[in-house]
Amino acid sequence: MATPHEPKQDRSRATRQRLLEATIDCLAETGWAAATVSVVAERAGVSRGAAQHHFPTREDLITAALEYMFEFRMDQAKAESEAVAEVAQGVGHTRAVVSALVESYTSPFFKAALQVWTHAAADPVLRERILPLEARFGRTSHRRAVEALGVDDSDPVAHHLVQATLDLARGLGLADVLTDDSSRRKLIVDQWATTLHSALNLGD
Repeated sequence: MATPHEPKQDRSRATRQRLLEATIDCLAETGWAAATVSVVAERAGVSRGAAQHHFPTREDLITAALEYMFEFRMDQAKAESEAVAEVAQGVGHTRAVVSALVESYTSPFFKAALQVWTHAAADPVLRERILPLEARFGRTSHRRAVEALGVDDSDPVAHHLVQATLDLARGLGLADVLTDDSSRRKLIVDQWATTLHSALNLGD
């Protein structure tokens, strides 16, 4: 049976989610300077006071948005990996995994995170808050890639090749920030997937 408190709690969760999604959109579309609490609140359709009730400072809002992006992206990556496993085998499977990893770095989430990273590089307080999140994101991304490729991460060669794939994906994401780099990116993904498949001895 529903309790009298549940509707209020649901509204609170919905407000929080709207604020986090609005923060990501602002960062990705208009950059760090424009992603203020006031602008985010207006975009989310809530008052500034309501926004500050959930997130007392801008840093609280930005950090929570990154956490939200992280959790959403990891759930998305898991679903993509399961879908890839069902439809592709052999080098086609490896290509699909690499492609999914690369495309995740061309999403609005990556563009929003890039705004935060750039600002954090010159802001020691923000950097201290962001580094643990990035470390956790990196570890989880690596583990997801290992699982999707089906390799033994205790093998140093496999470990470094997976990490190189993630580094490649991040670099291609950066190349796509200012211009549409999709045609060149596809060629690189195809070549790297073939090279990776052979280097990891994944068979036919």
